[in-house]
Amino acid sequence: MNVIRNFLKIFSVQTFVVIGVSVSATYACLQFGIAVELPTTLIGIAIVFPIVFSINAAYRRREEALRHFASLKAHCLALYYAHRDWLPEPNPEHAVRARELTLRLLVLLRQSFTVRAGNGRDVKEIFALFSEFSLSMESLRAAGVSGSEISRANQYLRSIIFDFERMRNILTYRTPTSLRAYSQVFLNAFPVLFAPYFADLSAKHFTALGLLVAVFYSLVLVSLDNIQELLEDPFDDKGVDDVNLNVSEEYAGLMSGSDES
Repeated sequence: MNVIRNFLKIFSVQTFVVIGVSVSATYACLQFGIAVELPTTLIGIAIVFPIVFSINAAYRRREEALRHFASLKAHCLALYYAHRDWLPEPNPEHAVRARELTLRLLVLLRQSFTVRAGNGRDVKEIFALFSEFSLSMESLRAAGVSGSEISRANQYLRSIIFDFERMRNILTYRTPTSLRAYSQVFLNAFPVLFAPYFADLSAKHFTALGLLVAVFYSLVLVSLDNIQELLEDPFDDKGVDDVNLNVSEEYAGLMSGSDES
């Protein structure tokens, strides 16, 4: 059932529009006697290759986003452990502060990348949180943590900022816009351009064959394009392969209790 449900997600209004136009154009060609045998390799060169290239590019961006998000979460946990364990004298106040900062960061990340798609106000709030993290490390220094350990903690914070900026670049900069425009133009022109070919199949064999091939080609090509669109933004929560940014509750559980000992 999951396979069928995921398969149905690649259908869109465009799927049925292109199928409808393709069938209508093929039927019109049959009515007016327009039947031409065209090389099907043109479909691969003009449409399939650019779409598959875009899918590969979008998939690589999604993998990069996963890698940077994993690094960001790991370094946040490392900072939390530093606040909890590096003090000469145990003081849960520092661990609680680091826990709250981490959870606020994860919530803001999800809001900025998923809900509000890179809202400038969210970005300012996230950088304000980075500033609070930096000031929190100065509180550790005042509590007796050595300079070398503070330097290491600042390296963790630097990595978190790097990973955030890389994720923000992935959100902002997409696969080549000109290539996507080229694919869209030829994909939507395809039903009309190849209608004489489908009519030729009907004329040589039987009427339903050309119409079925038109439906099949349209379904395959638009589905590939929809897959690329679903992968294009790995943070929007619309595709089954998107990055799950809703992890604040999970990390709240990981950090609960241990800072009270």
